[in-house]
Amino acid sequence: MSDPTCSLMSRRRMLAQVSTGFGAIALNGLLGSALLPGTARGAPRVRARHVIFLYMSGGVSQVDSFDPKPLLDRDHGKPMPTKIERTQFNNNGDIFASPFPFKQYGESGIPVSSMFPHVGECVDDLAVIRSMTSTVNEHAQGNYFFHTGFPLVGHPSAGAWVNYGLGTENENLPGFVVLQSGDAGIPHGGVGLYSNGYLPAEFQGSVLRGDAKDAVQNIQPLEARAAQRERLDFVQEMDQAFLERLGGHADVEAAVRNYETAFRMQAEVPELCDISGETKATRQLYALDHPNRTTADYGRQCLLARRLVERGVRFVELSCLPEPDDAGQAANPWDQHTGLEPGHRNMALQVDQPIAGLLKDLKSRGLLDETLVIWAGEFGRTPFSQGADGRDHNPFGFSIWLAGGGIKGGTTHGATDDFGYHVVEDEVTIYDLWATVLHLLGIDHANLTYRYGGRDFRLTDVHGNVVNEILA
Repeated sequence: MSDPTCSLMSRRRMLAQVSTGFGAIALNGLLGSALLPGTARGAPRVRARHVIFLYMSGGVSQVDSFDPKPLLDRDHGKPMPTKIERTQFNNNGDIFASPFPFKQYGESGIPVSSMFPHVGECVDDLAVIRSMTSTVNEHAQGNYFFHTGFPLVGHPSAGAWVNYGLGTENENLPGFVVLQSGDAGIPHGGVGLYSNGYLPAEFQGSVLRGDAKDAVQNIQPLEARAAQRERLDFVQEMDQAFLERLGGHADVEAAVRNYETAFRMQAEVPELCDISGETKATRQLYALDHPNRTTADYGRQCLLARRLVERGVRFVELSCLPEPDDAGQAANPWDQHTGLEPGHRNMALQVDQPIAGLLKDLKSRGLLDETLVIWAGEFGRTPFSQGADGRDHNPFGFSIWLAGGGIKGGTTHGATDDFGYHVVEDEVTIYDLWATVLHLLGIDHANLTYRYGGRDFRLTDVHGNVVNEILA
């Protein structure tokens, strides 16, 4: 028993490894399928099994999308009658009317701007929150805050938390996938936005380029599958011996599980990304043959998101693309400090039809009821101009929407003032948003914790309240 490479282990060593390693991970998988964290008596019931996060990096203007303000038309060109908060660049102009007219859609009559005619057709499935706020006004910090609940690098992404809390439904694919296509970039802050932080490494986001020859880098084996399996078994045997000497180590165990997942992905990912079998009607629904290349690229991401949740992936995040003549905006393509009208119009053209296609397809397949779709950016934009024809950042009141997965469709929640500047009714914080998302997944956000550095961390930090008003 003293030989560290012996296949047997002492009772003490076995208990140590099970308590901190694969046993805990296996238990996590059981929790994901039956006893989810926070599902003790009186805890939330499961309404959603998957999340699709449509992240609009750069900051969509609320007064040009889902929060119409007639006063902007009336007072266009006049000075703001209220105090102007400090902005990112402080090149502040006068009140700026929206260049996009609004129209009421659906039985609910919720107004949506002309930027989103296709999404407008789905408005009876949306819960529009007009009272979102953030505590930061800069892209990288805003992206980290929205993704992790903290404005600084080093914390797990929401997708990693969901993956950790629920486990996986498909051992052949990662539980948290970030989709890219075309020239899509990573928002300011970098890949840390998809990080596992201090959670075990297996819960981090895996970037999948849906239109690339190798959707996952180095996914194609360089040797026969049988030989690769034999090599991996040998590596795993050595890792197990190393783990026995350590008495269990979460990082090593997570690395072993990542190797195994990567091996199984070799067969699963090419089939996932092969959309040649999709019908002509589906291609049209997702705008895969749209003459605007970025629309077609984003449409492919939306289709792959549906295929991923069909296969049991827990959390899928999509990535916006810059316009072809504006590659410098790859990290934050919705960020129009100048040229708001053409910039927002082009970005809306990119995402509108594909997102509507995704919602309609999920609904027709019976997947929308179990899939929570979130549309959001890191903050909104000012109701007054920056320079002549742009808008600066505005974290004091902006709009997002949710659909499916236990959401009450055809509803609006909260309000900003008459200019769309500050929240005046039912403020919703990013902590509240993630508390609500976890609640719909059957998790009490206060109970989903991970001990690190001597304290218990969670996605909602020490804050957060479920927004019950938007729940079905």
